[in-house]
Amino acid sequence: MTDDTTRDRTTPVPRRHLEHDLLLAALPHPILAIGEDERVVYANPAAEGFFSISIAVLRRQRLRDVVGFGCPLIALIDQVRRSDSTVNEYGIEIAMPRLDSPRPVDVYAGPLTDQPGLIVVMLQQRSMAQMIERQLTHRAAARSVSGMAAVLAHEIKNPLSGIRGAAQLLEPALGDEDRELTRLICTETDRIRDLVDRMEVFGDERPLVIEPVNIHAVLDHVRKLAETGFASTMRLPAEYDPSLPSVPGNRDKLIQAFLNLVKNAAEAVAEQSEPGRIILRTAFRPGVRMLVPGSTIRVALPLMIEIEDNGAGVPEHLKQHLFDPFVTTKRTGSGLGLALVAKIIRDHGGVIEFESERRRTVFRVLLPMQPVAAKPASKGPSNG
Repeated sequence: MTDDTTRDRTTPVPRRHLEHDLLLAALPHPILAIGEDERVVYANPAAEGFFSISIAVLRRQRLRDVVGFGCPLIALIDQVRRSDSTVNEYGIEIAMPRLDSPRPVDVYAGPLTDQPGLIVVMLQQRSMAQMIERQLTHRAAARSVSGMAAVLAHEIKNPLSGIRGAAQLLEPALGDEDRELTRLICTETDRIRDLVDRMEVFGDERPLVIEPVNIHAVLDHVRKLAETGFASTMRLPAEYDPSLPSVPGNRDKLIQAFLNLVKNAAEAVAEQSEPGRIILRTAFRPGVRMLVPGSTIRVALPLMIEIEDNGAGVPEHLKQHLFDPFVTTKRTGSGLGLALVAKIIRDHGGVIEFESERRRTVFRVLLPMQPVAAKPASKGPSNG
């Protein structure tokens, strides 16, 4: 009888160390087992997704053929092999030939003491950690805009009304050329007023009117608006998880947020020559928790909504500031759309993040789910 460890002599599988396949498959972090010849002995599903390669193909390749030339992951594995000790490295970038931009990860690597030559590697993608960090930045930015909006409303809108009124009073007494100037004054004051009106939304700190919301009904409404308007020439497939529970939220605000995201995706796709595609996707992802500011309470954010497009992607120099006010890639944009989306998601107790490379940009929203009301205890039979 052939033992499991000798079925593939080029990539021996120490089965006794990998007997918990179900547990490893459930982990969200990519996990690899690397043999002495740098071949991949084992990869969990998260690793297959990370490298976009199946385990069957991975086991036929050396790791240095999977990652880019000079990838620091190879050097880390060599260091573990030489020192025979665990190594942790934070914030390294793994480049792969199939991707346009490298992926930042934290790496945990160490030898299996009872299986010489075998090294276990776990990659923790930094996107989640960065997501939580960026939420603090988004909130600080939103508070800054809130204060600015309050000042602008008081200090700018009132003088603007006076300027516009004075121009209208002067217009009848002027010649045709001068009337053009007064009309220009009116047009420009209206433009400034509209911008201030948009900013005033950030100053609205009233608590939301919350009710259970079917997020699929929200997305279907947004999809219908897009298909009959600004995205009429594009494909908008929906990939929904039908088991998703309700979201505690404000339906109109959520429509506003996701409509902004779909509009941004449509504008990015419209600039490309290939057919446009915007995917609306939902999934249930347990395990993500966020600390509520000012307390020790951690709130679960298991509801994931993604808006994915096949546009050109977000320019590298804007990625760190994309949710900040007045940051935009559009020539005529004000840069308030994504800042407003971030505020709406924050008001719903959620987080928003994105990942972008050429031909694939995903905006990902994580939201809490509607608490299940406790059923009243049934009264047992009376004993007397």
